[in-house]
Parts: sequence; C-alpha cells; structure tokens
Amino acid sequence: MFARSAIFYSIHPTWLPKTGEKNKRCYIAHQNNITSSTTCFFQRKRILSLLFLFIVLILVMSSDPLCAQGFDSATLFFPNNPTLTKSHKRWRLAYATIYSCRVFITLTGDIFAMKNQLFPSILRMQSYTAIDVSPHDGGGGNDNIEPFANVDQTRLIDLVKEKKLEYLHQFGGVEGLAKLLQTDVNNGIHGDTKDLRNRQNVFGLNTYKRLPAKGFFHFVVEGFKETTVLVILICSPFYLGVFTTYGLRKSLYSFASIILSILVIVSLSAVSTFWQSRLFDSISDESEIIRVDVVRGGKRKQVSIFDIVVGDVVRLKIGDQVPADGLLLDVPFSHVQVNGSSFLTGESDHVDINSSESLLLFSGNKVADRDGRMLVTAVGMNTAWGEMMSSKGHGSAKHTPLQARLNRCPGYYIKDTTNALLGIRGFLPVNTMSTVTIVVAAIPEGLPLIFTLTLFYCIKRMKADQVIVREPAACEIMSSVTVICADKTGTLTLNQMKVAEFWLGEEAMKDGTSEIAPEVTELLRQGVCLNTTDGVRNCPSVLMSEFSSSPTEKAILSWAMELKMDMDEVRQCCTVLHVEAFDTAKKRSGILIRKGDEKMINIHWKGDAEVILEMCSSYYLRSGSVKAIDEDKRNKFEQTIEDMAAKGLRCIALSHKKIPETEDNDNTKVHLKLEEENQTLLGLLGLKDPCQTGVSKAVEVCRNAGINIKMITGDHVVAAKASAIECGILQSDVELNNEAVVEGAEFRNYSEEERMDKIDRIQVMARSSPSDKLLMVQCLKRKGHVVAVTGNGINDVQALKEADIGFAVGIQGAEVVKESSDIIVLNNSFTSVAAALGWGRCLYNNIQMFIQFQFTVNISSLSINLIVAVFSGEAPLTAVQLLWVNLIMDALGAIALAAEQPTGELMERLPVVQNQPLITHAMWGNLIFQALYQVTIFLILQFKGRSVFGVNEKIKDTLIFNIFVLCQVFNLFNARKHGKKNIFKGIFKNRLFSVIIGITVVLQVVMVEFAKRIANTERLNWIQWVASIGFASVSWVIAWLVNCFSAFPINKVYMYLITVLN
Repeated sequence: MFARSAIFYSIHPTWLPKTGEKNKRCYIAHQNNITSSTTCFFQRKRILSLLFLFIVLILVMSSDPLCAQGFDSATLFFPNNPTLTKSHKRWRLAYATIYSCRVFITLTGDIFAMKNQLFPSILRMQSYTAIDVSPHDGGGGNDNIEPFANVDQTRLIDLVKEKKLEYLHQFGGVEGLAKLLQTDVNNGIHGDTKDLRNRQNVFGLNTYKRLPAKGFFHFVVEGFKETTVLVILICSPFYLGVFTTYGLRKSLYSFASIILSILVIVSLSAVSTFWQSRLFDSISDESEIIRVDVVRGGKRKQVSIFDIVVGDVVRLKIGDQVPADGLLLDVPFSHVQVNGSSFLTGESDHVDINSSESLLLFSGNKVADRDGRMLVTAVGMNTAWGEMMSSKGHGSAKHTPLQARLNRCPGYYIKDTTNALLGIRGFLPVNTMSTVTIVVAAIPEGLPLIFTLTLFYCIKRMKADQVIVREPAACEIMSSVTVICADKTGTLTLNQMKVAEFWLGEEAMKDGTSEIAPEVTELLRQGVCLNTTDGVRNCPSVLMSEFSSSPTEKAILSWAMELKMDMDEVRQCCTVLHVEAFDTAKKRSGILIRKGDEKMINIHWKGDAEVILEMCSSYYLRSGSVKAIDEDKRNKFEQTIEDMAAKGLRCIALSHKKIPETEDNDNTKVHLKLEEENQTLLGLLGLKDPCQTGVSKAVEVCRNAGINIKMITGDHVVAAKASAIECGILQSDVELNNEAVVEGAEFRNYSEEERMDKIDRIQVMARSSPSDKLLMVQCLKRKGHVVAVTGNGINDVQALKEADIGFAVGIQGAEVVKESSDIIVLNNSFTSVAAALGWGRCLYNNIQMFIQFQFTVNISSLSINLIVAVFSGEAPLTAVQLLWVNLIMDALGAIALAAEQPTGELMERLPVVQNQPLITHAMWGNLIFQALYQVTIFLILQFKGRSVFGVNEKIKDTLIFNIFVLCQVFNLFNARKHGKKNIFKGIFKNRLFSVIIGITVVLQVVMVEFAKRIANTERLNWIQWVASIGFASVSWVIAWLVNCFSAFPINKVYMYLITVLN
C-alpha cells in the first residue's frame, strides 16, 4: 500500500509540498511510532477510493467492446439471474466493486490498529522512501550540486594575497580550512580526474594570461626601418627619373626589380627576427616548466606547477619555487625560510615562516633554507605573482655579442660603398641605375639570418640530446670554454647511491641487523627513518620508488627498507620536537624526538663521518653496550673511514644521545638547539656511487679539445682521488704528486699569488665548500679562462652565476639552480655536457663558413660591377640577376651551411679565443684568391667574351651571369671545410646540403633557359654549359692550393683588412 502511495505521488508532482525553488521533494518516513503512519494512511483513504472508482468506471465503459467479442464481465458476479439486463448487471458490478473497496480499506485500518497483537516484529522495521522530483524532467535526481559552495573564495584569496590572517580564524584555523577544501593534511586531496576538474572549475587554473606575441608583419614593418632598406628606397626613385635615357618601359622594369629586391631583403630580415623571437619564447616556455612534489591520495608524486590546484598539499625543499599562495603546515615544528617578496620589492630579504602569525607562503618565492609542507589556497591569476606575470610581455630577443658583431657588418659596407660611389659619380660616368645595383651587391644582409638559422638548429638538436638552452648567448660562449669545474655527484657519477658497507663499532655488519641488540636496532630505526628530509612528519607509507629527496637520503632509506625497518611504526610512536636541516657548511643534520610518553629526549645526528666522529665520545657495540672512544679507538675509526674512501665510498655516520626532558627542552619552545657534545656513535655507512658510462671517454674528448676538467667535491680526499682516477681526470702518478689534488681548506688558505700560480695544476678539490668552488671560478676567470660550471644543488648557485656558462645537471635539481644556469642537462650525463660544447663550436664554425662564402660573393660582385660600371657606365649584372644571387647567398646558402653537424675535427681544435677576428688567416686567403679569380675571369669575359666564344652581346652577358652563379655553387663546397684540403669529407651526412645544391642548379637552369624575360638572359648550348661548369670548377683547385699554403705570411694590407672588417 505504501509503495502504491509513493508511486501515486510520483505521478502527480504538483500535489507535493514545495521544498525548494528548483526541486520538489517528498519524504514519506515511517518511524517506530506506527500511529503517525496509520494517520497518514487514513488521510489518503479517500484518494484511494477515488482511484478504485476511476478504475471501475473505466471497466464499465469498456464493456461494450468486450461484449461485442462475446464476453460479459457481469456474468462473473450474476451468472444465474436471467431477469437482469446487461446494463443492470454492469451497474451492480460497479456498486459491488466500490463497496468491496471500502470494506477492504476499513479492514486494513483495523489491522493497523491491532498491529501490536498481530505483527509485533514485522512492522517495527524503520524505512523511508525519498522521491526527488525535478521540475524540468518530471522526476529523477539532481547531481549538479556545485562543489565547494560553502567556501568564501574572496576571503580565501585575500587570506594570503592581502595578508588577512583574521580570515584564517573565521575558517577555523588551518585544520578547518583544510576540511572546507576537502583536504587531508597527511594524505592530500583525492586527486582523481573528477576531483581535479572540479577544483580547477571552481578555483581556477594555476596559469596566467600572457600578452599576445608579436606577429610576422610586425617584423616586416620593422624591417623597412633598417638602414639597408632605407638606402635602397632612397636610391630606387632615380630609376624613374632616367626613363628619358633608357626608356620608360626599361626604367619601370628596373624600378620593379629594385622594389622586389627590397621585399626579399625585408622578408629575409623579418623571417630571421620572427624565428629568433619564437625561439626566445620557446626557451622562455621551457624554463617555466617547473615540477613540484605533491601528496595526492596518500602517495607522493611530481606534477607540473601548472597542474597545482587549490587544496593540494605541496612538499617544499631548499631551492624550490613556491608554486602558489598557501599556508605552511606542521607549525610550529616546521620551519621554512623564503626570500620574502623579492619578486615584488626587488629586495632579497629572507623571511622565516615558522609560527602561527607567520605562516603565509606567496607564489613565486624561493625556499632559501629548510623544508616543509604547504596547503595551497589560491592559484594562477588569484595570486600577486600571477597578476605580475600576466602584465609581463614576451621577452625581446637579446642579441649575443657575436650577433651584434654580425649586425654591424652591413652598416660598414653600406657606409663605405655609398661614400665611394658618391665620390666616383662626381668625375666618372657611372649612371644611377648602376649605382643602385652596386649598392645592392655590396650589402651582406644574410649574416643575421645565418646566425638565427644556425642557433635555431643547434638548440633544436641539443634539445633532442636532453640539453635545454635557457640563454642563447651560452651557445656562442661554449666554443671558447677552456675549463670545466665539474661536480662529482650527479655529473661524473650516476647519482644512484647504494649502501655498500655498514659498520657498528669496530665490526663490519654483513647480515643486516639480525645480530644487533634490539635497543641498538631501535635507535638505528629512529636515526634513519626520522632524521631525513623524506617524510619526516607523519607522512603515509613511502614506497622505494617514491623517495624524492637527495640521492644520499634515498640510499639510506632504501637500505632501511631492505632491512625490514618499519618506518610507519617509528613515525607513529615518536613525536618530532625539532629538526636541524642539513647544512652544507656543517655537513650534518639533526633531529630532536620523544618516544611515546617517555620523559626522555632523544637527539640524533647524521652527516659526514669525520664531522660526526668529532662529536662522539663513545660508541655502541653490537651487544648494546657502550664504550668510550680513546685516542687509539679514534684512530681506528678514522682508518676505517679512510679505507672506505679509498674504495670510492662516501662515508656517513649516525650518532645518538639521550637526555632527560626538562622545561628548557619542552616542545613548546620552537627554537631549540640540539646538543653536539658527548654523542654516542651508532654506526658508519659506506655509500657507493658508480661513475657514469662513457664519462672517461667524454673527459678524454674534452682534453683533446683543449678543455681542462676539474672535479670539485665535498667527499674525503682519498675518495675524491679514487673517483677522479676512475673518471679519467687523474691519469698518472705525476698528476697525483704535482699538487693536482687539494682540499678546500688548503686552497682557501693560499695567498692570492699562490692560488694564481697553482690554479692551473689543480685537478681535484676535495672537502670543498660552496665558497671554495666560487673562489676557484673567480681565480680561473682572473687568469683569462672561460669557465663552465656544472651543479645540481643549492650550494652550487653562486658558482653557476659567477661562471661564464652554468650547466644545471638533472631535472630533479632545485628551481633556483635552474634559474641560475644557462643550460639544463636533463639526463645527468657528463657526455651531454661534452656534446653541448661540440654544438657550441659547430655554431661558431657554421657562421665562419657562411662569412667566407658570402664575403666572397659580395667582394667579387661588388668589384665586377664597380670596375665595369666605371669603364663602361653600366653594370654587367642586372638587379634581377643580383637578386637571384642574393637569394642563393642569403636563403639557400644559409640553410645549407646552418645544418652542418659537429664533427670530431671540431673537438680536436683549441678553444676559440674570445673577441678574436671572425675571419681567420686561412679564410682570408681563400676569400681573396677566390674573389681575384672570379673578378679576373669576369673582366676577361666582359671585354673579350664575344671574341673568345664567338657570340653576341646578349649571350655573353648570359655566360657571365651563369658562370658567376655556378662559381658560388662550387664555392659553397669550399666554405664547408675552410682550411681543409678535403672539402668533400662528410658531405653525405648533411643531406640538406645536397638537396640545396640540387635545387640551386635546377633553378639556375630554369633562370637561363626558360626565364629569359625575367632574368634578361638567352639560352645556352651544351658547349657553353660545359664551359661554364669548367670555369666554375677551377674554384675547387684554388681552394686546395690555398689550403696547402694557409700558413703563408700576411702583409700589412692583409692585417689592415682584418682590423677594418672585424
């Protein structure tokens, strides 16, 4: 009955009471008190009666069709009364039905009244039926409830952005706010796709709006403002002014050719600048890719900073960038130091975040010291960092020193050529059309394009080799690097440490902790599982693959898991009172804990073995007893440490001390100082970090290239020697005994003169501090070296900034390390560092190749046109022909030479001396002799070509144009290997070069044979084509001869040209 009632109401939603503006809901609840249910039933008795009446009437009205088929429903009730008609029987049937229904309802009410006697147990069951009726669909549930509707977003944003701490109290503190954001402070958010989408829809994405990038036509407009273009534009109207001499048609044709050449020049300049701008933007985008550690669903994972959502629990460590606005968790036990609001104020002030009144973390800050966890409260444009970054436009492409030198070359050419022509036209018959043609021929506008193409190609190929360039100028400087100061861990080694030895007292433990006293095992568990940056504070279970701390911490925690140490159990039974984060200067970290309800405080230290040993006055035995460390025992421990170092192991020591709890060390005191004296040595751990595969070969390649490798490490001096020998940095006893290995303290205590005298002989610096590494870089730069530094930790930041090139090795490195570097090596491989240096040399070499090629074309075309114009009044090459030559030089030639890859020969040369002339002696020799040959041949053809070939003037001019172009094609081969006799070596490795040569030759055939009106040429027969190829191929012979005598002395004019043109 109750189910029928519920169904009846679901059919008539308009009869239900209103419970909201959008949805109408009816809840029919049956409680233990059956009276209310019975009353509800009798209130609906009349409705049920009407329902049955309605059914009966339908049955009566439908009797005629049934009767027509021979069926009479009245006979079911009145079968033996022949006096009644069919209509009377139907009305009596209706009456009997209604009466029976009323009796049934009355009996049902009596049954409910007698329920205690008849159904003592059945009807006591609690139940309810809920009907959710939507006014739009007539029923069904509504799941579109807006998530986080009870969160005041304005106050949530202003909490950190406007520093409104009073809002935090209104949210119920950090715990109350986390509950509102549906976040578990230990396990983080749920983190599934639906949860992340809801948070992004409600609170926004952690991105910011950027101003639109400049389009291609912007750079086209800027190209018309170049000096080159302005000079040609000023001269071009003179073509229209000389139509009386040459005819209007020819003048208009020449004028159109000049305009077309302007468009080509502007287009090439715009393409170069546009590509460089896009390259700069892509580098900027790559540098903004930051990954941070978050806890989602109880598991730690790394995500992009752009995937951070409100409610995330983020783990911060030294050097990280705060990814969003938020609140520090675990106050007062957590302590983080950030660089204040330096991104807004410009001041690098450090702020301690360690109390309930100072727990605000601002997006964009850098963690300067310690580590902690934060709860994200605002992201993206809801932060001050997002607003500032959105107002920041796209960075302009900064010119490197080499690019600035290349950009100055066209200006010098224009100035000198224009001044010369203005003087010549005063007393020689050089017409205006020839003047403009000569100016066009003199402008080497392809230099900026070749730099952009080569830089783009090098950066793209280095990215494929897991090398990301943050600063384009670094690619140029890499060709001049003379010294690499390499960090050992993570650069020369795999950075995958593993515990190889464990000493307890004077015994080497090879069977784990099974034979160790339980109390000592418990202390080891505390020292390993709690005194770590990986999950110090009440974190969920951590799998081996989820460790995100330093390699040393990973190795020790992995060793603990192999020994079946239950980390969760230790963390649950112990309370962390204070943490001393690892200090690179002190080389140790400490922790203060209380176990359960004990009235004793445990102090645990972990760090460099020699440093910890100095703090200890006793040591634990395997049995659990404690013995004092006398002078003899201390010497034995030091020998053990040295023996492990000789095997290339990094030695870590653990110590412990127990003190009674007093008011002075109560955990209500935030800033506690851990005692350092009279510690008890728990054990020694030897960590092995094997060298990278191929590192010795990469070191040898750098040595052959004139690059000196210096290893800088904080390890023991004996361990540093062993690793240096394994990596190939130290190769002989001569180097070992020739002051090649020093300690940081020793180097620091040298006088300035001693340091400058010994700096070149030092190969390894052990026991070094960050200041020692910085001091070495400064000394090397003062001595004239170009220094590259590799680093992956916060302690390398100063040296990375000071160096000429900073390599951040490893994607796991801190964000501040990446920002301090010029290049990021993603795969932690020193081989990639050596390969990057090869690409730097390739960039410089490709630019030199193009300079030799283009200057040969410019000098020869300028000389030919100038000499012929002086003697005949007209230039032999038309503007369209020069336009085609410029296309070969600037576009096709640049593309062909820019795609050259590094070769072994490049890494056999000495480093490029900074600011040396771009054009070497060998290049000048090839350039001048090639230009002299071309000028000589073209002058002979210009004045004697008709008689030599027996052709008319038109074919003679076509021959000059054809030979001139083919000479440049052959000279393109010479430019590939300037200074080398074999110009064809490795030619098939650059397929693009072969394709460009083929395209150029085909287009030249089209220009000569089929573009007669455009190029002003005549068709040539096969003999004339063979002659053209023969004259052009002589350039190969000239290049071979010049390269054979490349050491020929240079006269004063030669040196003067180098000085003027560079």
